[in-house]
Amino acid sequence: MEQPLYTTLKVNNEIELCEITDPECKQLIERKLLKEHISYYIRWIKPSLFHRNKNTCIICVNENVKEAAEDVVRSICDEKGYSVKFLMRKSQNQYL
Repeated sequence: MEQPLYTTLKVNNEIELCEITDPECKQLIERKLLKEHISYYIRWIKPSLFHRNKNTCIICVNENVKEAAEDVVRSICDEKGYSVKFLMRKSQNQYL
């Protein structure tokens, strides 16, 4: 019996690519990721003692596109002068 193609794909291998606090930077990164057909999701950080900025979010991508997504973020930050914090760590999926 043949296995469906989708069963060979890895799942739950998302990484937290970077942390962003500037809404304009987030918007530019989102547009470029969509243009490059890179799937992503955004996890918003709740304001706390250590994260007071309510606009702080983390962009998460599949580990298989990590390099391409990193290139997108770096190109935007280099061109526009935005500052982002690269995390490059396994995503803490709270929905599983």
